[in-house]
Amino acid sequence: MIVVEPVIELPGRRDFGLWPVAEAEPFSFMALDGTLTPDQVGTAVMALAVCNEGEPDDDGPPCPADPLGRFLHGLLTVDSPEVPGGLRVTDTQSGVRFVPGCCCGLEDRGDWLDVLDGDGRAAWFGHDPSPGAERRGDVVRLTVDAEADPGSGRWIDVPARELRRLLAGAERDLAGFLDLAARWAATSLPAHCAPVGRALGRALRVRA
Repeated sequence: MIVVEPVIELPGRRDFGLWPVAEAEPFSFMALDGTLTPDQVGTAVMALAVCNEGEPDDDGPPCPADPLGRFLHGLLTVDSPEVPGGLRVTDTQSGVRFVPGCCCGLEDRGDWLDVLDGDGRAAWFGHDPSPGAERRGDVVRLTVDAEADPGSGRWIDVPARELRRLLAGAERDLAGFLDLAARWAATSLPAHCAPVGRALGRALRVRA
């Protein structure tokens, strides 16, 4: 069976204390859907805020002085938040797993449609490893590392029609996560729940 999951890459920090987070391996991937625990949702929101930290924009609102407001400031004010990660594809029968490379973002997952509807190749899946996708007739081949020996056998072949269905399922998973995160923010970040919800919507850009 082929499984497609939207995933976010978790940061390397372990000293977080602004709200409860789950135990997780630094730089690992967490799948986003509507079944996460509150602490897992907190971990995902923390990862998004860390990725979008930075110096305040001179033209934007001033950065709050309190630790929570300062930590959330980048996520809440940037127009297009970055989401480190992407789509993870697993062949449960062979055990081969196609994961996003470094510098890939979940916000760029529209590139998958280029494989199905464009020229048959994806624009960007990251590097180290350098995953690649290519449509071959009615099948899409997902190569775990396109720069590795092509005879390594580390690829997943997915029928194009099935991949389209799986991508739609990943969008439903993200919609479920957004609903869950809105409820989490209402209880965990009541003073910031509305702007956090809007920021997550801008970041994940769920397609109907």
